[in-house]
Amino acid sequence: MAVREAAVDLINYINRSPSPYHAVAEAIKVLKKVGYQRLDESADWKLTPGGMYYMTRNASTLIAFALGEKFAAGNPCQLIGAHTDSPCLRVKQRSKHTSVGYSLVKSECYGGGIWATWFDRDLKLAGKVIVKGENNALTSRLAHIDRPILHIPTLAIHLDRTVNEAFKFNKEEQLIPVLGLIEKELGGEVEKKVTGVEKQQQSFTKHHDTKLLKLLSEHLGCAGDDIIGFDLCLADVMPGSLAGVDEEFVMAPRQDNLVNAWAGTHALAKHSVSGSSTAAVLCLYDHEEVGSQSAHGAGTELTNLVLQRLSGNNSELLAKCIAKSFLLSADQVHAVHPNYVSKHESNFQPAVNGGICMKHNSNQRYATTAMGAALLRELALRNDIPLQEVMVRNDSPCGSTIGPIMSAKTALRTVDLGCPQLSMHSIREMGGAKDPYHAVRLYKAFYEQFAGIDAASTDETCDETFI
Repeated sequence: MAVREAAVDLINYINRSPSPYHAVAEAIKVLKKVGYQRLDESADWKLTPGGMYYMTRNASTLIAFALGEKFAAGNPCQLIGAHTDSPCLRVKQRSKHTSVGYSLVKSECYGGGIWATWFDRDLKLAGKVIVKGENNALTSRLAHIDRPILHIPTLAIHLDRTVNEAFKFNKEEQLIPVLGLIEKELGGEVEKKVTGVEKQQQSFTKHHDTKLLKLLSEHLGCAGDDIIGFDLCLADVMPGSLAGVDEEFVMAPRQDNLVNAWAGTHALAKHSVSGSSTAAVLCLYDHEEVGSQSAHGAGTELTNLVLQRLSGNNSELLAKCIAKSFLLSADQVHAVHPNYVSKHESNFQPAVNGGICMKHNSNQRYATTAMGAALLRELALRNDIPLQEVMVRNDSPCGSTIGPIMSAKTALRTVDLGCPQLSMHSIREMGGAKDPYHAVRLYKAFYEQFAGIDAASTDETCDETFI
């Protein structure tokens, strides 16, 4: 995959992944094409060396792994962890709202978004819908209504002359998307109610606009009153694109962190199990943007449970596996901003298209250690892959990732890293067109070569020989 081809493929992945559920579904498509088989988390696993497998939790978290042909329980695993979620607005579980003739959809702020960027954008809907079918069986369905449906209009400058000095708004009262007009549609016809909605006594649907439910039911090919639950994300309808005078940028939403979900997936799909004695593992977790503390976030026991199964459910072999294994926590990095250079540490200014970037923080906001960083530098050097490094200013807050969470939960040695980008957590972010290509190369090399570099190294600085 060439540089431009990789950037275009990434953009297509982002365009098709407006929710964590779609991000997982698209990753599965890539893995199934090369032979990955689905595992049922609630059933016995019959794993064989050379096998390639994946499992999901909540349809928004994915763990996939390839066992080397010479893999045995207790052998090391190379893990790459990323997340599938991004800051967005999500439809509230009681979303019906009207005001002066308008029908609106009340939405909840998910994560730390730059919410001002959501105004005056054409917004679409996507996510998971729970549908009741035959014999009252419940099924999850993916929905992606890829056209302008919702819009959050700003107040005209004539009514707020201070708007260019400070754009302030109340997230509960002014950040409410408009769905349409009450009673009449554009053609002037009276709105038709969804069949059966008003007849239900304890209905989920009665708390949502009938036009919204009709839209969903027609999209899914079901009756409106069969919809009994959903988790719906709002997203910018404008697709991602290559941009810049030389097409050196990727302009797209959700690059934090779909860039690394995409790169990790392709690295795993390209990884060869031939002659390998290790396991290559990809963990794509939901809920990083809100702290990872859920049954399908990085703070769950799920990683340990998978490693335990890879170790034959033997506690001694699991301990050996963890001691020899390594995790790359892959999440995006703040590139140096040309208009806010003073916000960045002067000795650490990651450049867009300068290559993937390691993150350091002594206060453990990132999990990178001295030896871990040295091992990754050696891996990048051997494969001629550009590698940058970053630390934040002492007078600046430092974000965090799933790295410290997973490291503490699993005892895995960890390095935090990611591709540099601008406009992080905006509705539309700006990244490099070359960095995704380098990320796939580095992650593939990590799966295939890191264990050898690690085995030839030692971190026992307290050996009596040196005292």
